Amino acid sequence: MIIELKNLEKINIYAFQNDLISWFKQEQRDLPWRKDQDPYKIWVSEIMLQQTRVDTVIPYFNRFIEWFPTIEDLAKAEEDKVLKAWEGLGYYSRVRNLQSAVQEVSEKYNGEVPNTPEEIARLKGVGPYTAGAILSIAYGIPEPAVDGNVMRVISRVLSIWDDIAKSSSRKIFEKAVRQLISHEDPSSFNQALMELGALICTPTSPSCLLCPVRDHCQAFDEGVQNELPIKTKKAKTRDVQLAAAILMDENKKVLIHKRPSTGLLANLWEFPNVEIHHPLQKEREQIVELFQSSLDVNVKLERIIGQIQHTFSHLVWNIKVYSGTVISAFQESEEWKLVSFEEMEEFAFPVSSQKMLKLYHEYQIE
Repeated sequence: MIIELKNLEKINIYAFQNDLISWFKQEQRDLPWRKDQDPYKIWVSEIMLQQTRVDTVIPYFNRFIEWFPTIEDLAKAEEDKVLKAWEGLGYYSRVRNLQSAVQEVSEKYNGEVPNTPEEIARLKGVGPYTAGAILSIAYGIPEPAVDGNVMRVISRVLSIWDDIAKSSSRKIFEKAVRQLISHEDPSSFNQALMELGALICTPTSPSCLLCPVRDHCQAFDEGVQNELPIKTKKAKTRDVQLAAAILMDENKKVLIHKRPSTGLLANLWEFPNVEIHHPLQKEREQIVELFQSSLDVNVKLERIIGQIQHTFSHLVWNIKVYSGTVISAFQESEEWKLVSFEEMEEFAFPVSSQKMLKLYHEYQIE
C-alpha cells in the first residue's frame, strides 16, 4: 500500500517534529520506565502496557523490576514466581513469552538486548511495535513504534481514512512514521506520539485546543477529527456459563487446582469449576455430578455465595460461585493442593479467582 504524497506534502516535517518533541519534554508524565534508557526496563514496560492502562501498570512494573532487576534474574526465575509477579495483569502469555525471550537474550546475546531490527524481531513475543519502541527509546534508532495511540494521532494529522482495525493498515502508518520521525531524537519523537494519543488526541472528544501539533493536523483543519480514525468493531464475545466452588476440608484448608500448561490462563491456580452446557433443573446435584465426572472430586455444595462475570477479549465467563466441602480423603498432586488462606499468597491466581475469594470473604463477614 502507498500513502499518497499529498498527505505529507501539506506538513512541514521539521516544524512538526520540533513542536511535538518540545511539548513532550515539557509535559511528559513522570513514569518509572522513563528514569533511564535501560532496554530491559523499556521492554518490560512495553509488554505490560499492551492492553493495560498506565496507572494500572506502574505498581506492577515497580514490583516486577524489584523482583527481577536484570535480564539474568528474570531468565533464571521460577515460572510460578514470574506468574505471581504478573498476577492480575491478565494476558499471561505476554509474560511467558517475555521470560522465554529473555532467556534467549541471556544465552545468545550475553544478556544484552539486541539493537538491530532483524535480531530483536526474532525474539518471542516481540512484534513490530515493541521492537520499534525498544530500538528508538533505548538505542536512539529511528524505527517506528506504531500502536493504537500512534495510529489515531497519525490518522488525524495526515487525514488517513484506512481502517486501523485491519492488520494490513499498520504498514501505512509505519511508512508515515518513518517519513515523519526525528532522526536526531527518535526516542522523544516516538514517546511523544504515544503520549499525545494517551493525553490529548484521545479516541473521543480530542482536546484539539491543547494540542501542540494542531497547526499541522489535517483532520482539525478539515473539521473531521471526531470522525477519525476509522475502526471497525470486533466480533461479539462468546458467553460461557460456569459453576465454581470454594471447597474446604476438615482442616479448614481450601482446595485449589492448577490449570493446564497450555491454553487460557495456563499454569495459573484457580478454584475448581465446571462448564455448564445446558440449563439445570436440579442444579446443585448436577453440579456435584459434574465435579465428580470432570474433576474426580467428591464435594458437598452448601450455598450459593454469589455470581461474578469476567470478560476476556474473546469470551465472557458467567460464574455462579458456591461454598462447600470436600467429602472424601483427598490426595494432593502437582495439579491439586489443599492450602490455607495465608498460603494462597504464594500462588498466582487469575482475576476471576480473586473475585471469587473476595466474594467468599464478604459472605463470611455478613
